[in-house]
Amino acid sequence: MAKKKYDYSPNDFVVYPAHGVGKIVSIETQEVAGFELEMFVIAFEKDKMTLKVPTNKAEEVGMRSLASADVVADAMKTLKGKAKVKKAMWSRRAQEYEQKINSGDLIAIAEVVRDLHRADDQREQSYSERQLYEAALERLTREIAAVGNGNETDASNEITDTLQSRASAA
Repeated sequence: MAKKKYDYSPNDFVVYPAHGVGKIVSIETQEVAGFELEMFVIAFEKDKMTLKVPTNKAEEVGMRSLASADVVADAMKTLKGKAKVKKAMWSRRAQEYEQKINSGDLIAIAEVVRDLHRADDQREQSYSERQLYEAALERLTREIAAVGNGNETDASNEITDTLQSRASAA
């Protein structure tokens, strides 16, 4: 049987919308309900989780390669922007933030970080606001670190510096 060509191969980093950055460990064939299915085996080390995604469904579920350096630069530019806080009820806004985080779109995730970031002199965040902010920040940090082949501490510092420069400019 001839090997199929995939967009991804083992050791590639990919972004799975609902879980963030993972690393393809292998491509394996598994029998499911009498059918042979080829699967990408993706490890999410930080979450101690392994995910198997059928190779023919990868695009459909929104799995993608890491963002390009240009997209990372746009995400950082997004962080510098003015927070857009809608006057809608929190439950509605929280739903929108959740959708942006789970979209896997780096710019959308950066918007959530920007909109939920609180400078030291601003009011306290609610528990659910903080949860969403931290989830978005973690996704953003992991992908920026993976793109830059750097470590997460450097990526985190870069994001924090960008957010703080915005706060001091305000």
